[in-house]
Amino acid sequence: MNSATHDVSRPGAGQHAAKSERTLLASWLLSAPGPVVTGIAVAMSSSATQIADAIRRTLELAALFTGWWTFRRRKRVASDAERLRLERRSEMSVALAMAISGVIMLLIGGYRFLNYEPGGNVIVGLIVAVLGGGVNATFWVRYTRLLRHAPDPVLAGQLKLYRAKTMVDLAVTTALLTVALIPTQPVTRYVDTLGSVFVACYLILQALSFRRAKAA
Repeated sequence: MNSATHDVSRPGAGQHAAKSERTLLASWLLSAPGPVVTGIAVAMSSSATQIADAIRRTLELAALFTGWWTFRRRKRVASDAERLRLERRSEMSVALAMAISGVIMLLIGGYRFLNYEPGGNVIVGLIVAVLGGGVNATFWVRYTRLLRHAPDPVLAGQLKLYRAKTMVDLAVTTALLTVALIPTQPVTRYVDTLGSVFVACYLILQALSFRRAKAA
């Protein structure tokens, strides 16, 4: 992914930068309660998908914060080489968050499939997944609009992360809804554990796409 040239003389550049920074700040502030709430939900349930979701949200929060910090820090850097280093660090944080989350989800999904125990209250986790999906889709659209105005590697990384977060929340919602409605049915075991595996594979593929984009 190539570094964009940030020309402050371009009409509307300052306003666009301010809008982008506000969006980055809002994104990680709104995501901050996610790990805590999902952690509480995990304590109320034995769902593999919910355990994996809590880990995912924690790692993604770090990537969101890094994106915001990088955007602010980059404004005070004069060297193109230093800006490029900061942008690559932001991209790497997003890729690592996706990759590590994916691997952990695969391990948890496999373990829970072999040691599945139905039951537990997944309502809190389900509410978090539904609300989170709506928020993530909103930021996906928001970053898409910002990038139409001007290319930016930091914003592009955040867009890719929010696109993945939206897809993951859809999968998590489906899995938890099945657990909530038919917890004792045999199919629930497969939906719950395979839900975490699907999410894991998607995140790993998205993480690898950063490397493919950089190679291109």
